[in-house]
Amino acid sequence: MPRPVLDESHIHSAIRERVARHEQGIVQEVQVALAQHPVVVVGMGMNPFPKKARRALDAAGVAHHYMEYGNYLNTWRRRNALKLWTGWPTLPMVFVKGVLVGGASELIKLINSGELKKMLA
Repeated sequence: MPRPVLDESHIHSAIRERVARHEQGIVQEVQVALAQHPVVVVGMGMNPFPKKARRALDAAGVAHHYMEYGNYLNTWRRRNALKLWTGWPTLPMVFVKGVLVGGASELIKLINSGELKKMLA
């Protein structure tokens, strides 16, 4: 089922460019990292779940690139652009070969099932 996104024809022409450009710098930073690294974890400080994901990757011997954007007290507007882009509501966001696989819990399931190794092969 496709994720619903407001069609551009339903955005007034006077604001389309503003909507299209809103906080796209952070999205572009992550896209560049996805092109350069097989495993990328996007997280934020003070949140234990990005740490949990990174520890799981380390324990599995999987190299990863970590990108941290602020904490609970700041940078939430920039992070919202990532949430809108991916549709994933929480951090971390874990990408494997450019594919969003979810957060820490979903990553651990992939590791335990052997699926992560298959994805990286």
